[in-house]
Amino acid sequence: MAIYTCGHTTPDSDSICSALSLAYLLNKIGKPAIPARQGPVSPETQFILDRFGFDAPELKTEFAGCELFITDYSDRGQAPADLDKATVVGIVDHHKLGDITTSTPLECWIRPVGCTNTIVKEMYDFHGVEIPKNIAGIMLCAILSDTVIFKSPTCTETDIKAVKELAKIAEVEDFGALGMEMFKVKSAVEGVPVRDLILRDYKPFDMHGKKVGIGQLEVIDLAIFDSVKDELQADLDKLRTEEGLHTACLLLTDIMKEGSEVLVSSEDASIFEKAFDVKLENSKVWLYGCLSRKKQIIPFLEPAFA
Repeated sequence: MAIYTCGHTTPDSDSICSALSLAYLLNKIGKPAIPARQGPVSPETQFILDRFGFDAPELKTEFAGCELFITDYSDRGQAPADLDKATVVGIVDHHKLGDITTSTPLECWIRPVGCTNTIVKEMYDFHGVEIPKNIAGIMLCAILSDTVIFKSPTCTETDIKAVKELAKIAEVEDFGALGMEMFKVKSAVEGVPVRDLILRDYKPFDMHGKKVGIGQLEVIDLAIFDSVKDELQADLDKLRTEEGLHTACLLLTDIMKEGSEVLVSSEDASIFEKAFDVKLENSKVWLYGCLSRKKQIIPFLEPAFA
C-alpha cells in the first residue's frame, strides 16, 4: 500500500512542496509514496511548480483506508474529515503541536524552524539521500516563502543554511531575486474574488472550544488592497457567520514595511484587543513587525480565549 504525503486544507507552497519532496524521499528509502493535496494550488505555488517542472500533486480529500504521512500541520481542523478512518504513519511539521492523536506508533519530525521543507531537508541528510535539482528548487522556494525571504521571526539559522545548500543543488545563483519574483506573483490580487483571497492561505483553529479562522495575504505593497479592503471585511463577516466561527481574522502583510494590517470579525472583539493590547478602529489594526501567524498571532490569541 502506498503512503499518501499530504498537507493541510487550503494548502500553501510549503504544504504542497513538502508533500512532493517527502514523497520522493520515501520512495527512495523503499516506502512507496504518492504526493497529494487537499485543496487548490495558489498562484505562488503554481509559479514554483512551473519554474521547476512539476505537476500539482493529486487532489484528494478522502483518505479512509489509506496510510497518511501528514506534512505542515498537526491540528485536526486542518486534516481530512475522515482522518479517523486513515492510518497516520508520520508527521513532519514546524508549527505548535496540535490535537491529532493516533492508535498506532508513528514517525514524527517536528522542529521549531521556519518551514516544513527545512525539516524534510534534514530527513534527506539523515537518510543519506541525494536531493535532485528540481526537488531542491521547490524546497528552496517553500523555505523562502514561509520565512518571507528570511524576514520572518520564525526564520532560523537552520533555514538559512538549508536555503544556501539547496540553492547550490538547484543552481539558483540569486535566491533573493527568486524570492521577490514569488512575492510579486503573490501580490497579484486584481480581479480575484474576495472569498478566494481570504481563503488563499487560511487555517481553522479550535481555541479553548471556540472556532477561529485566520487567513493571511503577504504582498510587497499593502496599497494594492485599498480598493477591496471594505469588500474583504464584509466577506470576512459573512464567512464567520457561514462557518459558525467566534472570530475570523485576515492578516494583510506588507513584507517591505514588515508589518500587518489585521481585519477582524468577531462575536466579541474585546478578546482580540486584549490579546494584543490594541484598540480596533473600524474592525482593523496595524501590527508593526507582525509577519508570522504562527509565532506572532496564535500564541497570543489562543490564551485570550481561556
